[in-house]
Amino acid sequence: MPRHVAIIMDGNGRWAKKRFMPRVAGHVKGVEMVREAVRACLERNIQYLTLFAFSSENWRRPQDEVSFLMQLFVKALEQEVEKLDRNGVRLRVVGDLSPFEPRLRDLIRAAEEKTAANTRLDLSIAANYGGRWDIMQAVNRMLATSPEKREGWSEADLETHLAMSFAPEPDLFIRTGGEERISNFLLWQLAYTEFYFTPTLWPDFDTAEFDLAIASYQQRERRFGRTSGQLAGDASSA
Repeated sequence: MPRHVAIIMDGNGRWAKKRFMPRVAGHVKGVEMVREAVRACLERNIQYLTLFAFSSENWRRPQDEVSFLMQLFVKALEQEVEKLDRNGVRLRVVGDLSPFEPRLRDLIRAAEEKTAANTRLDLSIAANYGGRWDIMQAVNRMLATSPEKREGWSEADLETHLAMSFAPEPDLFIRTGGEERISNFLLWQLAYTEFYFTPTLWPDFDTAEFDLAIASYQQRERRFGRTSGQLAGDASSA
């Protein structure tokens, strides 16, 4: 079972369009599927779930859609945090939160504080997040720790400043909706992650679809630069 699953939840707008509904209806349905994904992770003892909710590039969408997404974010925080807390879920929101309205930032802070002691599932929502932004802000923070240092930095020095430094790197990356790219999501962290792409639109990505992704992951051989023979040798000596 993967320890950390990361998902790009793609296809809300197309799901709504297929049903002759406004795009925002797809986003509402998408929130329902977030609940199902959280429930699936809890039932399968997956420890970390990271969801790409709003990228730094999504500001380019029509203004009315962006406004609705922000309102939906507020509503979800108001309605879901109590349930997450009761179920032992710790909520974190990662990304550049400075452009968000003060009310949304306050709700995020309150939700993170309320759930901070929970350990059953670590749920991260990437909002106004971009992988390039993450690496650059980590570089800047790393350099600020020792302004006089000009060389000799290590990957470990940088990793402590990444937005997801509290979590292990994802074992399984899922993208719904048929696109096969990572769209500036967790660029550093996905180096050795197993990828799973599905044409299923996010509002249709139910528990059965989630299990198909996990089954695909469980058939992979994760070598991390080693050979199959080395892995077999490690297993036989264990």
